[in-house]
Amino acid sequence: MVGIKTIAQPLWSPEVAREPIERGRRGPPIVDGGKLGLMRIERSITTVSWIPSDLLEGMGKIATRMKMAHHDAPPPDPLGSDVPTALEDLRVNDRFRFANQLRAYIEVNGDGTITGCGYCGGGEIGATTVGLGVGSITIPATKLHDLQAEPEVSEASVRFTQTVGGRTGAPMPRAVKHRPFVQYTAPIVWTTLELTIAADGTHDAAMVGSSGFPRHWVYDDSGALVAKSSFADYKKWMSTSFGRRTPWGDEDSPAVVTEVETALERQLQESIMRGGAKPDIRRIKQDKTLVEQGSASDDLFLLLNGVLVVEVDGEALAEVGPGAVLGERAVLEGGTRTATLRAVTECKVAAVPADRVDRDKLAMLAEDHRREHPGGQP
Repeated sequence: MVGIKTIAQPLWSPEVAREPIERGRRGPPIVDGGKLGLMRIERSITTVSWIPSDLLEGMGKIATRMKMAHHDAPPPDPLGSDVPTALEDLRVNDRFRFANQLRAYIEVNGDGTITGCGYCGGGEIGATTVGLGVGSITIPATKLHDLQAEPEVSEASVRFTQTVGGRTGAPMPRAVKHRPFVQYTAPIVWTTLELTIAADGTHDAAMVGSSGFPRHWVYDDSGALVAKSSFADYKKWMSTSFGRRTPWGDEDSPAVVTEVETALERQLQESIMRGGAKPDIRRIKQDKTLVEQGSASDDLFLLLNGVLVVEVDGEALAEVGPGAVLGERAVLEGGTRTATLRAVTECKVAAVPADRVDRDKLAMLAEDHRREHPGGQP
């Protein structure tokens, strides 16, 4: 295609993001009144990256106990229609590690020809608050420059790719597996997003790459939570995410993403993790099983990290990620597992006795699972 105009945008800020008239709108293309017959279509995808308490291991746990680091409360769901303002509020209140908002637009003339395109989003990075005697100090993080690929233009659509990330400002001395074998600065965190906007106003978006830590939540154009990174590997991230093994070197890591859990599952998480005695934390190696179809047990499970596949009679029915509550049918139907749960990745699971959770809520959960995955849950 000839005659495509690619416009470079200034660095992102909430003020810049609020300038376009069409910000946050969805559906049919919107006519820009300043250019007769020219339609400007703007869409977005956003990630918010944060540290759940259950992901920290080794030195990370020690650092939080010494108040040299901290974990985060979960980000809101949804962010709301004014995503830039929501992100700024989270940043000011030290609620995330970093955020990546890929917002872009295309311009289409009256006959449906794409005539222009550009980025109008970018990244935000948080800070690290550490204990200092009876007080605390906030150390600004180091944001790396946003990587915005040249838009890929076809006759019908334009694809945008953006990587955002950085590192905490606090030092993290550690031994690593590659030269120079010792690192003083913190490992790098990032997400890579892709957004394709079509001339008819439709769009597709996804997180296609990410660091192995922390947890990354994915929000759609309306600010609704739609997906999560599924597998976080703190130890590997600590030892490998620096230098050329990042998008600012010559490598990205594919993102492992699953759909979000239900609202009911989020309610049950509190009962499982904080409703009584500490849950039994189990680790399942890749390709090993948590439970086998036909076995007897009535524990309830909360998947904390990783991906499990639900199998019935040897057939894979669904994959589930962090936040999924599993095992309710065996609790309700006599203690016999109706499905096998197999680890697609290494997994971390919290197990609790069946009486930890209200049976009426388990019945509701079982009904939800039947609608989502006909054939059964364990």
